[in-house]
Amino acid sequence: MADVLTAEQRQFNMSRIRGKDTKPEMLIRRGLHARGLRYRLHYRKLPGRPDLVFPKYHTAVFIHGCFWHAHGCALSKLPATRHVFWTQKLEGNVARDRKAIEALQASGWRVLVIWECALRGPGRQSEKTVLDLAAQVIQASVTQLFEISSVRAGSR
Repeated sequence: MADVLTAEQRQFNMSRIRGKDTKPEMLIRRGLHARGLRYRLHYRKLPGRPDLVFPKYHTAVFIHGCFWHAHGCALSKLPATRHVFWTQKLEGNVARDRKAIEALQASGWRVLVIWECALRGPGRQSEKTVLDLAAQVIQASVTQLFEISSVRAGSR
């Protein structure tokens, strides 16, 4: 199926997609700050530039959009157009995420991934539940990768 937009229209649409300060990210930031947790934003010195870094707890938090990071849930449907392009793009994103998480863990950081579907979509959890769980994980001594997603989320 061919793209229904011109190259200029598509470029304009894609330029409007945010990589920072998204609605899910802002909600998590405000909620964790209200719970007394202080963090650094998009810390460039760490692999993958985590969305939030809690130096006191040695924890990095990524807030992933389900589509852009190929979560496999209801919010990550592959577009009908340019199937090969999108498959390669999203597989590259997943590989980059995996590499960043492994590098963080190898250097002693704990990693939390909060998926967009945890906050919106058919299987979403309440904001309070997501924020309480995130705060517990950040302050706990959990060493493995921890993910928060929707109740109905698929697996990678």
